[in-house]
Amino acid sequence: MANIKSQIKRIGQNEKRRLRNKGVRSDMKTRVKTVEQAASAGAETEESLKVAIAKIDKAASKGVIHKNTAARKKSRLTKRVARLSAAASAD
Repeated sequence: MANIKSQIKRIGQNEKRRLRNKGVRSDMKTRVKTVEQAASAGAETEESLKVAIAKIDKAASKGVIHKNTAARKKSRLTKRVARLSAAASAD
């Protein structure tokens, strides 16, 4: 444990941020998973895709993930949903 007062404060701040970021990241992953499951089941994905993309953008704006990572995740997610829904409609 740190002896310096500023370092003790910094440790506390980092822990708060870590927990906040963990929540944002977890929610983002959950929304992405929901979209993928809906697409593979052949259900309507438009609304859940919008929510997932909004969560990814929110994580990027809060600094939880980098903006390029957010762009990559959104791109891959939309491609995956298109592929899965095309496969589900073909069956």
